[in-house]
Amino acid sequence: MNELTNKKISALRVDYSLKEFDETHVLSDPIKQFSVWFKEALEANVNEPNAMTIATVKPDNTPSARVVLLKGYSELGFSFFTNYNSHKGQQLIQNPNVALVFCWLELQRQVRIEGKVSKLSKQENDEYFYSRPLGSQIGAIASPQSQIIAGRHVLEQNYSVVESELHEKEPERPEHWGGFVVEPTLIEFWQGRSSRLHDRFEFTKFDNGWKHNRLAP
Repeated sequence: MNELTNKKISALRVDYSLKEFDETHVLSDPIKQFSVWFKEALEANVNEPNAMTIATVKPDNTPSARVVLLKGYSELGFSFFTNYNSHKGQQLIQNPNVALVFCWLELQRQVRIEGKVSKLSKQENDEYFYSRPLGSQIGAIASPQSQIIAGRHVLEQNYSVVESELHEKEPERPEHWGGFVVEPTLIEFWQGRSSRLHDRFEFTKFDNGWKHNRLAP
């Protein structure tokens, strides 16, 4: 069964021919280029266009990755929110080096980002926390993220306790819940092309500017 399955997997193949991305399309500012591609992902109704894989470094120097949601971007970087006490949060606090990947299959595109994280301000954390639905606010308080629990009933009990303690009051953002911003030092744009001759452009930061090069696929 495994041999047959592996043969089927190895036969999976897509010849990418939807779009091209050459020197005439590349903007000099990778943040502006990301904005163009992100807008096109929204217009193409890409499923969860702000979903991104984030890879962190564990204390033993091995990698750890998971998918989170981008919540904003600017010239300063790419921001997301989490529980600072979670595995992800603690790894980022101990080692700020991080990598992000956006995969937009509907457009046959990928964006890779490397950089360092820093915490967002209290004001930024509050602004986003209180913009979330009430249930998400309560969930952030009730969940001891990344900790071992006996079962789902623990989460539901915690949620009920927090909900009953509020008595229609606005929840208070926990100090251990907040955001990070990834300041990029490298951004790569990948566009799938036919016969595996994909278009790749890598931007690297220097001083206060960026330079880019085409990479072989």
